[in-house]
Amino acid sequence: MRTNMITMSGARIAGLAGGLAVAAMALIVPIAAGARTETAAPAPARLARYERQVVRWTGCRLGSSDDLGGALDAAGARCAMLTVPLDYADPGGRTITVAISRLAAADPAHRDGALLLNGGGPGGGSIDLPLDFRSLMKDVGGRFDLIGMDPRSSGRSTPVDCGWPTGTWTRAPGPDRRGFERVVALERDLADRCARRHADLLPYVSTRNTARDIDVVRAALGERTISYYGASYGTYLGAVYAQMFPGHVGRMVLDSATDPRRYGAETMLADAAPANEAALRDWAAWTARRDGTYHLGGTRRAVLATVTRIIRAAARRPLPVGDRRVDSQIVPFVLFNGLDDDRDEAAASLAADVRVLADAAAGRMVRPTPNLQDTLDFVLTGAESAYGGSQAAVLCGDRAVDRDPEHYWRRIQAVRREQPVLGPFVTDISPCAFWPFRPRERPTRVHNAVPALIVASTGDTRTIYPHAQGLHRLLTRSRLLTLRGARIHAVYPRYDDACVNDRVNAYLAGGRLPATDVTCA
Repeated sequence: MRTNMITMSGARIAGLAGGLAVAAMALIVPIAAGARTETAAPAPARLARYERQVVRWTGCRLGSSDDLGGALDAAGARCAMLTVPLDYADPGGRTITVAISRLAAADPAHRDGALLLNGGGPGGGSIDLPLDFRSLMKDVGGRFDLIGMDPRSSGRSTPVDCGWPTGTWTRAPGPDRRGFERVVALERDLADRCARRHADLLPYVSTRNTARDIDVVRAALGERTISYYGASYGTYLGAVYAQMFPGHVGRMVLDSATDPRRYGAETMLADAAPANEAALRDWAAWTARRDGTYHLGGTRRAVLATVTRIIRAAARRPLPVGDRRVDSQIVPFVLFNGLDDDRDEAAASLAADVRVLADAAAGRMVRPTPNLQDTLDFVLTGAESAYGGSQAAVLCGDRAVDRDPEHYWRRIQAVRREQPVLGPFVTDISPCAFWPFRPRERPTRVHNAVPALIVASTGDTRTIYPHAQGLHRLLTRSRLLTLRGARIHAVYPRYDDACVNDRVNAYLAGGRLPATDVTCA
């Protein structure tokens, strides 16, 4: 799965174990005065055919090459396709399908309902997640029906695949105006491809409609409430669901949260420019201490100078790396993609990739590491076109952006001074500037008293820590669980921190939030 907001992770969630269970729970605080909720619409009677549909569980494997379906079947999971309205304003009109998986509770006598899982993106499917979370949740996992869902436009649900020549629209502008104009042309072309292929679907791909789909899933499963875990973009989806359907929320965990007021293609990653530049400096210091292995420089400054030389060389002439050509618009992507995890293994992987790029910049024949090959295949081929198109459809369908390329050029020039390597990358233009449809609904104004546990690391480079703090203030009955001094995105499933994981599992087990915010060091 992809946990990263906007771009690719390369790291799947793995079943993690660690530490003794902690029962650090206390009474939930009372509802805060003045918190706003939103009336769910349309009226339930209009959706009765969807909410009362029979869920037909089948095997998950779609064919001999379907490894994901085979793994789900082997674990005892079952899959189903649910019918939902394309347009909830016209529930009698065209329908689409939403794919779900279920790993039924192993302890029916102590069953705590259904827990729906979303791994982020947007654009990625999540029907695989029950396999990983059953072990991650330890004894608690057996008390839930674990539900994976591919949101509309993604995975096995009715898809949006725009036929892109890339898996992502994210690019750096390069060092000059000519490079920026190439990105502008690319983003316009990507938007045009989506318009040509999916004009019938794009107006109805949005987080609000996905939240409505979740509520149809809840009702069709016969659940009065549904619990929820969401990471990265999944925190925004969860917050929107809580705002639209506050009475239907069970236990809610929002991991590596985005501030709903800052969510969108124009603002979300731009806010992360300082965090990414700081992470690059930290990684450079780590690499300098291992100069005998990577030979990228013996000081942080020397390593950063090597990175700058690589980018300049790639701007003069694309670097041949195996069968790929890497220009100055792609090098920052490689760096960004490796900076969401501060552990040695992730730092070493990025250092090995940069060593390959440095050799290519020096004119040597090189072969990519397996990780670098995966990254370049993702960004330079259409193998994962469906992921990129679905992601853009959600972001562009949720919030309008400035449509003037000059606006982005000015932002890029301003950010170069303080964040010269990754600042331009995260502030660049997106296909939303050329999207053929304006959002059909206003962005959801999140502010309510639905209880939730928000998890965040202070060094997150994708959904930055101030965003988690912002969501915490908007969800007035939430608690914030902070992993201090760490740089990791999707803390609970990826970092294996006993302090964090035990507290998340304790909340899921008992349904009671900590009395106060909690910090793990």
